[in-house]
Amino acid sequence: MAGAREPDLLIEERRRRICELLREHGRVTVPALAARFGTSQVTIRADLSALEAAGALTRTHGGALAVSDADQSLSVKQLQHHAEKVRIAQAAASLIRDGETIIIDSGTTTAEIARCIRSLPLSALNVVTNALNVAALLVDVPAVRLIVPGGILRRESNSLTGPMAQAALATLQANRLYLGADGIDPQLGVMTPHLAEAELNARMIAISREVVVVADASKFARRNIALIARTGQVNLLITDNAAPAPAVEQLRARGVQVQLV
Repeated sequence: MAGAREPDLLIEERRRRICELLREHGRVTVPALAARFGTSQVTIRADLSALEAAGALTRTHGGALAVSDADQSLSVKQLQHHAEKVRIAQAAASLIRDGETIIIDSGTTTAEIARCIRSLPLSALNVVTNALNVAALLVDVPAVRLIVPGGILRRESNSLTGPMAQAALATLQANRLYLGADGIDPQLGVMTPHLAEAELNARMIAISREVVVVADASKFARRNIALIARTGQVNLLITDNAAPAPAVEQLRARGVQVQLV
């Protein structure tokens, strides 16, 4: 886990960096983290304890181990690749126009889009979302008419799914869908490990004129059990500059516009 020292970080940013190091290396040690961040081992142990309580890692003697992505909660995922998600969300939000109806899928990158909407100079915007965290971010925005379908709550993602949610979308139409992703394969498309969410996403795609996938570069080359959208159903993918060039070229060759931020 060698690397440059990163002193004087805020607590939240230091914990984000610890999560990123875990994703990169699979394990971390208390002495190495203390040296890297220029802080005491007591402080690092407190960080690891807090992250373990949030489900971000598993404590070991003298350090910590990573947990699998499928086991991570939304509060943990929002700590990962945060700067990239903010840039992606800003680019996505710049597409929004007054009077539109948009759908915002569940996820941490899509939640950043909701944060961007809060500061947009809009007079009217219809937002359909199955994500309770997204709805909470927009509930007090006067310009936003918020539409939340019912359904069964999946606590790990704060999202509503199931037949009730699908039925609620049946009579709606949207200008644009902002779709999150757990995995992206240039040949297959956008994937998730959660079958119920995939079924609802298919309904969202069917009622949307434009499908915009928002996903950081870590989602490439991951395969999951359920296909959300085939490559040909995606109009635009907004991702960060670390996205693998061969995958980007394959997507563009298959007709997907790719925006790197």
